[in-house]
Amino acid sequence: MLENIDFALVDWSRGQFALTAMFHWLFVPLTLGLAYIIAYMETMYFKTGDPEWKRITKFWMKLFGINFAIGVATGIILEFEFGTNWSNYSWFVGDIFGAPLAIEGIMAFFLESTFIAVMFFGWDKVSKRFHLTATWLTAIGASLSAVWILVANAWMQNPVGTFFNPETARNEMISFWDVFLSETAVNKFVHTITSGFVLAAIFVIGISSWYLIKKRELLLSKRSIVIASVFGLISSVVLIGTGDSSAKEIVKTQPMKFAAMEALYEGQTNAPLVAVGVLGSEYNNENLTPETESDFLFKIEIPSMLSWLAYGNTDSFVAGMKDLIMGNKEHGILSYAEKIRRGHKAQKALIALKEAQKSDPNGPEAEALKAKFRDKDFIDNNVQYFGYGNFYDPDPEKLEKNAFKMVPPISLTFYAFHIMVMLGGLFLLLFVVFLYLVMKDQLHNKKWILWAGVWTIPLAYIASQAGWIVAEVGRQPWVIQDLMPTMKAVTHIDVGSVLTTFILFAVTFVGLFIAEIKIMLKQIKVGPQKKEDPNNV
Repeated sequence: MLENIDFALVDWSRGQFALTAMFHWLFVPLTLGLAYIIAYMETMYFKTGDPEWKRITKFWMKLFGINFAIGVATGIILEFEFGTNWSNYSWFVGDIFGAPLAIEGIMAFFLESTFIAVMFFGWDKVSKRFHLTATWLTAIGASLSAVWILVANAWMQNPVGTFFNPETARNEMISFWDVFLSETAVNKFVHTITSGFVLAAIFVIGISSWYLIKKRELLLSKRSIVIASVFGLISSVVLIGTGDSSAKEIVKTQPMKFAAMEALYEGQTNAPLVAVGVLGSEYNNENLTPETESDFLFKIEIPSMLSWLAYGNTDSFVAGMKDLIMGNKEHGILSYAEKIRRGHKAQKALIALKEAQKSDPNGPEAEALKAKFRDKDFIDNNVQYFGYGNFYDPDPEKLEKNAFKMVPPISLTFYAFHIMVMLGGLFLLLFVVFLYLVMKDQLHNKKWILWAGVWTIPLAYIASQAGWIVAEVGRQPWVIQDLMPTMKAVTHIDVGSVLTTFILFAVTFVGLFIAEIKIMLKQIKVGPQKKEDPNNV
Protein backbone atom coordinates (compact mmCIF):
# COMPACT_ATOMS: atom_id res chain seq x y z
CA MET A 1 0.00 0.00 0.00
CA LEU A 2 1.39 3.37 -0.99
CA GLU A 3 -0.03 4.96 2.16
CA ASN A 4 2.63 3.18 4.21
CA ILE A 5 5.54 4.74 2.30
CA ASP A 6 7.45 7.68 3.74
CA PHE A 7 7.77 9.63 0.49
CA ALA A 8 9.74 12.41 2.19
CA LEU A 9 12.45 9.83 2.95
CA VAL A 10 12.26 8.48 -0.61
CA ASP A 11 12.50 11.95 -2.16
CA TRP A 12 15.43 13.11 -0.04
CA SER A 13 17.27 9.82 -0.61
CA ARG A 14 16.73 10.19 -4.34
CA GLY A 15 17.80 13.82 -4.16
CA GLN A 16 21.00 12.97 -2.32
CA PHE A 17 21.91 10.23 -4.77
CA ALA A 18 21.07 12.44 -7.77
CA LEU A 19 23.20 15.24 -6.29
CA THR A 20 26.18 12.92 -5.84
CA ALA A 21 25.77 11.21 -9.22
CA MET A 22 25.42 14.46 -11.18
CA PHE A 23 28.41 16.08 -9.51
CA HIS A 24 30.42 12.89 -10.11
CA TRP A 25 29.36 12.97 -13.76
CA LEU A 26 30.78 16.46 -14.11
CA PHE A 27 34.26 14.93 -13.88
CA VAL A 28 33.99 11.44 -15.38
CA PRO A 29 33.35 12.27 -19.08
CA LEU A 30 36.38 14.55 -19.29
CA THR A 31 38.54 11.85 -17.71
CA LEU A 32 37.31 9.23 -20.19
CA GLY A 33 37.92 11.32 -23.29
CA LEU A 34 40.93 13.42 -22.36
CA ALA A 35 42.91 10.30 -21.42
CA TYR A 36 42.79 9.07 -25.04
CA ILE A 37 43.55 12.50 -26.49
CA ILE A 38 46.62 12.72 -24.25
CA ALA A 39 47.68 9.19 -25.19
CA TYR A 40 47.51 10.05 -28.90
CA MET A 41 49.46 13.27 -28.37
CA GLU A 42 52.19 11.37 -26.56
CA THR A 43 52.19 8.82 -29.38
CA MET A 44 52.97 11.69 -31.76
CA TYR A 45 55.86 12.70 -29.51
CA PHE A 46 57.11 9.11 -29.41
CA LYS A 47 56.96 8.78 -33.22
CA THR A 48 58.39 12.19 -34.16
CA GLY A 49 60.63 13.07 -31.24
CA ASP A 50 59.34 16.66 -31.57
CA PRO A 51 59.62 18.25 -28.08
CA GLU A 52 56.59 20.45 -28.84
CA TRP A 53 54.40 17.31 -28.75
CA LYS A 54 55.80 16.50 -25.31
CA ARG A 55 55.01 20.02 -24.17
CA ILE A 56 51.46 19.74 -25.53
CA THR A 57 50.97 16.36 -23.87
CA LYS A 58 52.16 17.57 -20.47
CA PHE A 59 49.87 20.61 -20.59
CA TRP A 60 46.70 18.60 -21.20
CA MET A 61 47.90 15.97 -18.76
CA LYS A 62 48.01 18.60 -16.02
CA LEU A 63 44.36 19.50 -16.62
CA PHE A 64 43.48 15.80 -16.74
CA GLY A 65 45.11 15.25 -13.35
CA ILE A 66 43.14 18.05 -11.67
CA ASN A 67 39.87 16.65 -13.00
CA PHE A 68 40.75 13.03 -12.20
CA ALA A 69 41.53 13.68 -8.53
CA ILE A 70 38.22 15.37 -7.78
CA GLY A 71 36.25 12.80 -9.79
CA VAL A 72 37.65 9.94 -7.69
CA ALA A 73 36.54 11.64 -4.46
CA THR A 74 32.91 12.00 -5.60
CA GLY A 75 32.84 8.45 -6.99
CA ILE A 76 33.82 6.89 -3.66
CA ILE A 77 30.95 8.70 -1.89
CA LEU A 78 28.54 7.46 -4.54
CA GLU A 79 29.35 3.81 -3.89
CA PHE A 80 29.02 4.23 -0.11
CA GLU A 81 25.48 5.54 -0.57
CA PHE A 82 24.32 2.15 -1.81
CA GLY A 83 24.90 0.83 1.69
CA THR A 84 23.81 3.87 3.70
CA ASN A 85 20.71 5.05 1.83
CA TRP A 86 19.77 2.13 -0.41
CA SER A 87 20.34 -0.94 1.74
CA ASN A 88 17.06 -2.61 0.71
CA TYR A 89 18.14 -2.33 -2.91
CA SER A 90 21.62 -3.66 -2.10
CA TRP A 91 20.13 -6.60 -0.21
CA PHE A 92 17.58 -7.43 -2.91
CA VAL A 93 20.03 -7.49 -5.85
CA GLY A 94 23.46 -7.29 -4.22
CA ASP A 95 24.53 -10.65 -5.68
CA ILE A 96 24.08 -9.20 -9.18
CA PHE A 97 24.82 -5.51 -8.81
CA GLY A 98 27.84 -6.11 -6.58
CA ALA A 99 29.64 -8.36 -9.09
CA PRO A 100 30.46 -5.74 -11.76
CA LEU A 101 31.32 -3.16 -9.08
CA ALA A 102 33.73 -5.62 -7.45
CA ILE A 103 35.37 -6.35 -10.81
CA GLU A 104 35.65 -2.61 -11.43
CA GLY A 105 37.50 -2.18 -8.15
CA ILE A 106 39.78 -5.19 -8.53
CA MET A 107 40.70 -4.90 -12.18
CA ALA A 108 40.02 -1.47 -13.63
CA PHE A 109 40.73 0.80 -10.66
CA PHE A 110 44.00 -0.98 -9.82
CA LEU A 111 45.12 -0.79 -13.46
CA GLU A 112 44.23 2.88 -13.69
CA SER A 113 45.74 3.90 -10.35
CA THR A 114 48.96 1.94 -10.93
CA PHE A 115 49.85 3.42 -14.29
CA ILE A 116 48.62 6.95 -13.64
CA ALA A 117 51.57 7.42 -11.26
CA VAL A 118 54.00 6.46 -14.02
CA MET A 119 52.15 8.73 -16.44
CA PHE A 120 52.54 11.80 -14.21
CA PHE A 121 55.86 11.20 -12.49
CA GLY A 122 57.71 8.90 -14.90
CA TRP A 123 58.88 11.49 -17.41
CA ASP A 124 62.64 10.99 -17.98
CA LYS A 125 62.65 8.28 -15.26
CA VAL A 126 61.41 5.44 -17.44
CA SER A 127 61.90 4.81 -21.13
CA LYS A 128 59.73 6.66 -23.65
CA ARG A 129 58.13 3.39 -24.70
CA PHE A 130 57.23 2.39 -21.15
CA HIS A 131 55.87 5.86 -20.37
CA LEU A 132 53.72 5.80 -23.52
CA THR A 133 52.43 2.34 -22.54
CA ALA A 134 51.53 3.64 -19.07
CA THR A 135 49.59 6.54 -20.60
CA TRP A 136 47.61 4.24 -22.88
CA LEU A 137 46.94 1.80 -20.02
CA THR A 138 45.66 4.69 -17.89
CA ALA A 139 43.18 5.55 -20.65
CA ILE A 140 42.17 1.92 -21.08
CA GLY A 141 41.84 1.54 -17.29
CA ALA A 142 39.45 4.50 -17.17
CA SER A 143 37.33 2.86 -19.88
CA LEU A 144 37.38 -0.50 -18.09
CA SER A 145 36.23 1.23 -14.95
CA ALA A 146 33.32 2.70 -16.91
CA VAL A 147 32.47 -0.69 -18.45
CA TRP A 148 31.60 -2.36 -15.16
CA ILE A 149 29.70 0.58 -13.71
CA LEU A 150 27.66 0.91 -16.89
CA VAL A 151 27.00 -2.84 -16.99
CA ALA A 152 25.56 -2.55 -13.49
CA ASN A 153 23.43 0.42 -14.50
CA ALA A 154 22.28 -1.29 -17.69
CA TRP A 155 21.10 -4.27 -15.65
CA MET A 156 18.94 -1.89 -13.60
CA GLN A 157 17.38 -0.69 -16.87
CA ASN A 158 16.94 -4.20 -18.26
CA PRO A 159 17.36 -6.97 -15.64
CA VAL A 160 18.45 -10.06 -17.60
CA GLY A 161 20.45 -13.17 -16.74
CA THR A 162 18.92 -13.44 -13.26
CA PHE A 163 16.56 -15.61 -11.23
CA PHE A 164 14.31 -14.70 -8.31
CA ASN A 165 15.01 -17.10 -5.43
CA PRO A 166 11.83 -17.33 -3.33
CA GLU A 167 13.67 -18.96 -0.39
CA THR A 168 15.90 -15.92 0.10
CA ALA A 169 13.54 -13.40 -1.58
CA ARG A 170 16.55 -12.11 -3.53
CA ASN A 171 17.56 -11.98 -7.15
CA GLU A 172 20.52 -14.15 -8.12
CA MET A 173 22.69 -14.16 -11.23
CA ILE A 174 22.36 -17.21 -13.45
CA SER A 175 24.33 -15.94 -16.47
CA PHE A 176 27.15 -13.45 -16.12
CA TRP A 177 27.46 -13.19 -19.89
CA ASP A 178 23.79 -12.32 -20.33
CA VAL A 179 24.30 -9.47 -17.88
CA PHE A 180 27.63 -8.36 -19.34
CA LEU A 181 26.73 -8.63 -23.03
CA SER A 182 23.09 -7.61 -23.02
CA GLU A 183 22.15 -5.26 -25.84
CA THR A 184 21.31 -2.64 -23.24
CA ALA A 185 24.75 -2.91 -21.62
CA VAL A 186 26.65 -2.76 -24.92
CA ASN A 187 24.69 0.24 -26.18
CA LYS A 188 24.92 2.04 -22.84
CA PHE A 189 28.68 1.59 -22.61
CA VAL A 190 29.49 2.68 -26.16
CA HIS A 191 27.00 5.57 -26.08
CA THR A 192 28.14 6.83 -22.69
CA ILE A 193 31.86 6.57 -23.32
CA THR A 194 31.63 8.26 -26.72
CA SER A 195 29.63 11.08 -25.10
CA GLY A 196 32.67 11.50 -22.82
CA PHE A 197 34.92 11.56 -25.87
CA VAL A 198 32.79 14.30 -27.44
CA LEU A 199 32.86 16.38 -24.25
CA ALA A 200 36.64 16.05 -23.95
CA ALA A 201 37.11 17.03 -27.60
CA ILE A 202 34.98 20.15 -27.06
CA PHE A 203 36.96 20.92 -23.89
CA VAL A 204 40.23 20.82 -25.84
CA ILE A 205 38.81 22.85 -28.73
CA GLY A 206 37.35 25.47 -26.38
CA ILE A 207 40.56 26.06 -24.44
CA SER A 208 42.64 26.04 -27.62
CA SER A 209 40.22 28.57 -29.12
CA TRP A 210 40.79 30.85 -26.15
CA TYR A 211 44.54 30.72 -26.74
CA LEU A 212 44.02 31.61 -30.40
CA ILE A 213 41.81 34.54 -29.42
CA LYS A 214 44.57 35.74 -27.07
CA LYS A 215 47.18 35.02 -29.76
CA ARG A 216 49.04 32.67 -27.44
CA GLU A 217 50.36 29.15 -28.00
CA LEU A 218 49.38 29.11 -31.68
CA LEU A 219 51.12 25.84 -32.58
CA LEU A 220 49.84 24.05 -29.47
CA SER A 221 46.32 25.26 -30.13
CA LYS A 222 46.21 24.31 -33.80
CA ARG A 223 47.66 20.87 -33.21
CA SER A 224 45.27 20.28 -30.32
CA ILE A 225 42.28 21.40 -32.39
CA VAL A 226 43.18 19.06 -35.25
CA ILE A 227 43.38 16.06 -32.92
CA ALA A 228 40.29 17.02 -30.93
CA SER A 229 38.21 17.74 -34.04
CA VAL A 230 39.00 14.39 -35.65
CA PHE A 231 38.50 12.56 -32.34
CA GLY A 232 35.23 14.40 -31.70
CA LEU A 233 33.92 13.93 -35.24
CA ILE A 234 34.47 10.17 -35.18
CA SER A 235 33.02 9.95 -31.67
CA SER A 236 29.95 11.99 -32.70
CA VAL A 237 29.16 9.60 -35.56
CA VAL A 238 29.42 6.62 -33.20
CA LEU A 239 27.40 8.50 -30.59
CA ILE A 240 24.54 9.08 -33.03
CA GLY A 241 24.60 5.44 -34.12
CA THR A 242 24.49 4.07 -30.59
CA GLY A 243 21.83 6.61 -29.69
CA ASP A 244 19.63 5.17 -32.42
CA SER A 245 20.36 1.61 -31.22
CA SER A 246 19.64 2.62 -27.64
CA ALA A 247 16.28 4.12 -28.61
CA LYS A 248 15.27 0.91 -30.39
CA GLU A 249 16.27 -1.07 -27.29
CA ILE A 250 14.32 1.27 -24.99
CA VAL A 251 11.18 0.73 -27.11
CA LYS A 252 11.39 -2.98 -26.31
CA THR A 253 12.50 -2.92 -22.68
CA GLN A 254 11.27 0.46 -21.34
CA PRO A 255 8.38 1.57 -23.55
CA MET A 256 7.08 4.04 -20.94
CA LYS A 257 10.45 5.84 -20.92
CA PHE A 258 10.35 6.01 -24.72
CA ALA A 259 6.82 7.46 -24.66
CA ALA A 260 7.89 10.07 -22.09
CA MET A 261 10.95 11.01 -24.16
CA GLU A 262 8.61 12.04 -26.97
CA ALA A 263 5.66 13.05 -24.73
CA LEU A 264 3.55 10.58 -26.73
CA TYR A 265 0.34 10.11 -24.76
CA GLU A 266 -1.77 8.18 -27.26
CA GLY A 267 -0.05 5.60 -29.42
CA GLN A 268 -0.33 5.72 -33.17
CA THR A 269 0.89 4.24 -36.41
CA ASN A 270 3.01 6.50 -38.61
CA ALA A 271 3.95 8.26 -35.37
CA PRO A 272 5.65 11.62 -36.00
CA LEU A 273 8.87 12.66 -34.30
CA VAL A 274 8.68 15.89 -32.33
CA ALA A 275 11.78 17.80 -33.44
CA VAL A 276 11.00 20.84 -31.28
CA GLY A 277 8.10 21.27 -28.89
CA VAL A 278 6.70 23.08 -25.86
CA LEU A 279 4.47 21.03 -23.56
CA GLY A 280 1.11 22.23 -22.28
CA SER A 281 -0.20 22.03 -18.72
CA GLU A 282 -2.05 18.76 -19.33
CA TYR A 283 1.29 17.01 -19.48
CA ASN A 284 1.84 17.66 -15.80
CA ASN A 285 1.97 14.20 -14.20
CA GLU A 286 -0.64 15.21 -11.61
CA ASN A 287 -3.16 15.93 -14.38
CA LEU A 288 -2.92 12.58 -16.16
CA THR A 289 -6.25 10.78 -16.50
CA PRO A 290 -7.79 8.40 -19.05
CA GLU A 291 -9.31 11.50 -20.69
CA THR A 292 -5.98 13.32 -21.13
CA GLU A 293 -5.13 14.19 -24.72
CA SER A 294 -1.85 15.15 -26.36
CA ASP A 295 -1.14 18.71 -25.29
CA PHE A 296 1.56 20.81 -26.94
CA LEU A 297 1.59 24.58 -26.95
CA PHE A 298 3.91 24.41 -29.93
CA LYS A 299 5.67 21.69 -31.88
CA ILE A 300 7.44 20.93 -35.13
CA GLU A 301 7.05 17.32 -36.22
CA ILE A 302 8.70 15.06 -38.76
CA PRO A 303 5.93 12.78 -40.14
CA SER A 304 6.25 9.02 -39.46
CA MET A 305 9.84 9.45 -38.24
CA LEU A 306 9.21 8.12 -34.72
CA SER A 307 7.75 4.86 -36.06
CA TRP A 308 10.75 4.50 -38.36
CA LEU A 309 13.28 5.23 -35.62
CA ALA A 310 11.58 2.83 -33.22
CA TYR A 311 10.95 -0.12 -35.53
CA GLY A 312 12.52 0.67 -38.90
CA ASN A 313 9.07 0.88 -40.46
CA THR A 314 6.98 4.03 -40.88
CA ASP A 315 3.74 2.02 -40.57
CA SER A 316 4.62 0.57 -37.15
CA PHE A 317 2.52 1.35 -34.08
CA VAL A 318 4.32 3.20 -31.28
CA ALA A 319 2.67 2.81 -27.88
CA GLY A 320 1.89 5.96 -25.95
CA MET A 321 1.62 6.46 -22.20
CA LYS A 322 -2.15 5.92 -22.27
CA ASP A 323 -1.79 2.60 -24.11
CA LEU A 324 0.73 1.36 -21.57
CA ILE A 325 -1.38 2.43 -18.58
CA MET A 326 -4.83 1.45 -19.83
CA GLY A 327 -3.72 -1.42 -22.05
CA ASN A 328 -4.30 -1.98 -25.75
CA LYS A 329 -5.72 -5.37 -26.76
CA GLU A 330 -5.31 -4.72 -30.47
CA HIS A 331 -1.56 -4.40 -30.05
CA GLY A 332 -1.18 -6.95 -27.24
CA ILE A 333 -0.33 -4.43 -24.52
CA LEU A 334 -1.22 -5.44 -20.97
CA SER A 335 -2.64 -2.70 -18.76
CA TYR A 336 -0.73 -1.52 -15.71
CA ALA A 337 -3.70 -2.48 -13.53
CA GLU A 338 -3.41 -6.06 -14.74
CA LYS A 339 0.36 -6.07 -14.22
CA ILE A 340 -0.20 -4.78 -10.68
CA ARG A 341 -2.67 -7.62 -9.98
CA ARG A 342 -0.26 -10.22 -11.35
CA GLY A 343 2.65 -8.77 -9.38
CA HIS A 344 0.49 -8.81 -6.26
CA LYS A 345 -0.29 -12.47 -6.92
CA ALA A 346 3.45 -13.26 -7.02
CA GLN A 347 4.01 -11.33 -3.80
CA LYS A 348 1.12 -13.17 -2.08
CA ALA A 349 2.65 -16.50 -3.12
CA LEU A 350 5.99 -15.39 -1.62
CA ILE A 351 4.33 -14.38 1.66
CA ALA A 352 2.48 -17.73 1.76
CA LEU A 353 5.80 -19.55 1.21
CA LYS A 354 7.42 -17.70 4.12
CA GLU A 355 4.49 -18.58 6.37
CA ALA A 356 4.61 -22.23 5.30
CA GLN A 357 8.36 -22.39 5.96
CA LYS A 358 7.87 -21.15 9.49
CA SER A 359 5.74 -24.17 10.41
CA ASP A 360 7.44 -26.80 8.23
CA PRO A 361 10.32 -25.69 5.98
CA ASN A 362 10.27 -28.88 3.92
CA GLY A 363 6.58 -29.69 4.23
CA PRO A 364 4.31 -30.35 1.23
CA GLU A 365 2.82 -26.83 1.27
CA ALA A 366 6.24 -25.17 1.26
CA GLU A 367 7.51 -27.49 -1.48
CA ALA A 368 4.44 -26.82 -3.62
CA LEU A 369 4.95 -23.07 -3.32
CA LYS A 370 8.66 -23.43 -4.15
CA ALA A 371 7.70 -25.41 -7.26
CA LYS A 372 5.33 -22.61 -8.20
CA PHE A 373 8.24 -20.20 -8.43
CA ARG A 374 10.05 -22.64 -10.73
CA ASP A 375 7.05 -22.96 -13.04
CA LYS A 376 7.70 -21.11 -16.31
CA ASP A 377 4.08 -20.02 -16.75
CA PHE A 378 3.94 -18.56 -13.23
CA ILE A 379 7.26 -16.78 -13.78
CA ASP A 380 6.22 -15.38 -17.18
CA ASN A 381 2.72 -14.37 -16.11
CA ASN A 382 3.32 -13.21 -12.53
CA VAL A 383 6.88 -13.15 -11.19
CA GLN A 384 8.13 -10.91 -14.01
CA TYR A 385 5.66 -8.28 -12.73
CA PHE A 386 6.76 -8.72 -9.11
CA GLY A 387 7.59 -5.04 -8.64
CA TYR A 388 4.20 -3.88 -9.88
CA GLY A 389 2.60 -5.59 -6.88
CA ASN A 390 3.87 -2.78 -4.65
CA PHE A 391 1.26 -0.50 -6.26
CA TYR A 392 -1.65 -2.82 -5.46
CA ASP A 393 -4.81 -1.61 -3.78
CA PRO A 394 -8.01 -3.66 -3.40
CA ASP A 395 -10.03 -0.57 -4.26
CA PRO A 396 -10.29 -0.52 -8.11
CA GLU A 397 -10.40 3.29 -8.22
CA LYS A 398 -7.26 3.63 -6.11
CA LEU A 399 -5.54 0.94 -8.15
CA GLU A 400 -6.26 2.91 -11.35
CA LYS A 401 -4.88 6.07 -9.78
CA ASN A 402 -1.78 4.17 -8.69
CA ALA A 403 -1.31 3.02 -12.29
CA PHE A 404 -1.23 6.64 -13.45
CA LYS A 405 1.44 7.37 -10.83
CA MET A 406 3.78 4.99 -12.66
CA VAL A 407 4.63 7.50 -15.39
CA PRO A 408 8.07 9.15 -15.20
CA PRO A 409 8.21 12.96 -14.93
CA ILE A 410 7.11 13.83 -18.46
CA SER A 411 8.38 17.39 -18.85
CA LEU A 412 11.83 16.69 -17.41
CA THR A 413 12.31 13.55 -19.52
CA PHE A 414 11.00 15.18 -22.71
CA TYR A 415 13.06 18.37 -22.47
CA ALA A 416 16.24 16.59 -21.32
CA PHE A 417 16.02 14.20 -24.27
CA HIS A 418 15.48 16.93 -26.85
CA ILE A 419 18.21 19.15 -25.41
CA MET A 420 20.63 16.22 -25.58
CA VAL A 421 19.74 15.42 -29.20
CA MET A 422 19.84 19.02 -30.44
CA LEU A 423 23.16 19.74 -28.77
CA GLY A 424 24.58 16.49 -30.16
CA GLY A 425 23.79 17.73 -33.68
CA LEU A 426 25.39 21.09 -32.88
CA PHE A 427 28.59 19.41 -31.68
CA LEU A 428 28.88 17.38 -34.88
CA LEU A 429 28.63 20.59 -36.91
CA LEU A 430 31.20 22.27 -34.66
CA PHE A 431 33.79 19.53 -35.26
CA VAL A 432 33.32 19.73 -39.03
CA VAL A 433 33.68 23.52 -39.07
CA PHE A 434 36.74 23.60 -36.79
CA LEU A 435 38.49 20.81 -38.67
CA TYR A 436 37.87 22.47 -42.03
CA LEU A 437 39.04 25.91 -40.91
CA VAL A 438 42.13 24.72 -39.07
CA MET A 439 43.21 22.57 -42.03
CA LYS A 440 42.75 25.62 -44.30
CA ASP A 441 44.72 27.72 -41.79
CA GLN A 442 41.81 30.16 -41.54
CA LEU A 443 40.64 29.48 -38.00
CA HIS A 444 42.73 32.11 -36.24
CA ASN A 445 40.96 34.83 -38.29
CA LYS A 446 37.44 33.70 -37.31
CA LYS A 447 36.97 35.20 -33.86
CA TRP A 448 33.26 34.48 -33.63
CA ILE A 449 33.91 30.82 -34.42
CA LEU A 450 36.62 30.74 -31.74
CA TRP A 451 34.29 32.28 -29.17
CA ALA A 452 31.65 29.73 -30.17
CA GLY A 453 34.21 27.02 -29.38
CA VAL A 454 34.83 28.51 -25.94
CA TRP A 455 31.14 28.81 -25.05
CA THR A 456 30.36 25.32 -26.31
CA ILE A 457 32.23 23.86 -23.31
CA PRO A 458 29.32 24.45 -20.87
CA LEU A 459 26.87 23.21 -23.51
CA ALA A 460 28.78 19.91 -23.65
CA TYR A 461 28.32 19.49 -19.89
CA ILE A 462 24.62 20.34 -20.18
CA ALA A 463 24.17 17.69 -22.90
CA SER A 464 26.05 15.13 -20.79
CA GLN A 465 23.89 15.79 -17.73
CA ALA A 466 20.73 15.72 -19.86
CA GLY A 467 21.63 12.23 -21.07
CA TRP A 468 21.78 10.91 -17.54
CA ILE A 469 18.51 12.64 -16.66
CA VAL A 470 16.83 10.78 -19.53
CA ALA A 471 18.34 7.47 -18.41
CA GLU A 472 17.57 7.78 -14.70
CA VAL A 473 14.51 10.03 -14.45
CA GLY A 474 12.94 8.29 -17.44
CA ARG A 475 13.16 4.97 -15.58
CA GLN A 476 11.05 6.17 -12.65
CA PRO A 477 9.27 4.88 -10.62
CA TRP A 478 11.67 1.94 -10.93
CA VAL A 479 15.09 1.50 -9.43
CA ILE A 480 15.16 -1.90 -11.18
CA GLN A 481 12.83 -1.99 -14.16
CA ASP A 482 9.64 -3.95 -13.32
CA LEU A 483 11.26 -5.64 -10.29
CA MET A 484 11.73 -2.99 -7.60
CA PRO A 485 10.22 0.48 -7.35
CA THR A 486 12.42 3.25 -5.98
CA MET A 487 10.16 3.70 -2.96
CA LYS A 488 10.97 0.14 -1.80
CA ALA A 489 14.74 0.45 -2.23
CA VAL A 490 15.53 3.01 0.45
CA THR A 491 17.03 2.37 3.86
CA HIS A 492 14.55 2.93 6.70
CA ILE A 493 16.37 5.73 8.46
CA ASP A 494 15.33 9.08 9.83
CA VAL A 495 14.58 11.55 7.04
CA GLY A 496 16.38 14.25 9.03
CA SER A 497 19.63 12.30 8.72
CA VAL A 498 19.28 12.16 4.95
CA LEU A 499 18.44 15.87 4.78
CA THR A 500 21.47 16.74 6.91
CA THR A 501 23.87 14.70 4.76
CA PHE A 502 22.26 16.14 1.62
CA ILE A 503 23.13 19.65 2.78
CA LEU A 504 26.64 18.61 3.81
CA PHE A 505 27.27 16.91 0.47
CA ALA A 506 25.83 19.85 -1.45
CA VAL A 507 28.16 22.29 0.31
CA THR A 508 31.14 19.95 -0.15
CA PHE A 509 30.47 19.25 -3.82
CA VAL A 510 29.86 22.88 -4.67
CA GLY A 511 33.13 23.72 -2.91
CA LEU A 512 34.98 21.02 -4.87
CA PHE A 513 33.44 22.20 -8.13
CA ILE A 514 34.41 25.82 -7.49
CA ALA A 515 37.91 24.70 -6.51
CA GLU A 516 38.26 22.70 -9.73
CA ILE A 517 37.14 25.62 -11.88
CA LYS A 518 39.54 28.00 -10.12
CA ILE A 519 42.49 25.61 -10.39
CA MET A 520 41.67 24.81 -14.01
CA LEU A 521 41.37 28.48 -14.98
CA LYS A 522 44.62 29.30 -13.21
CA GLN A 523 46.47 26.53 -15.03
CA ILE A 524 44.94 27.55 -18.36
CA LYS A 525 45.98 31.19 -17.86
CA VAL A 526 49.51 30.12 -16.86
CA GLY A 527 49.63 27.84 -19.89
CA PRO A 528 52.09 25.08 -20.71
CA GLN A 529 55.74 25.04 -19.71
CA LYS A 530 57.92 27.53 -21.49
CA LYS A 531 59.92 26.14 -24.38
CA GLU A 532 63.17 27.11 -22.79
CA ASP A 533 62.43 25.06 -19.69
CA PRO A 534 65.24 22.45 -19.48
CA ASN A 535 62.76 19.84 -18.20
CA ASN A 536 60.99 20.10 -21.51
CA VAL A 537 63.84 18.57 -23.48
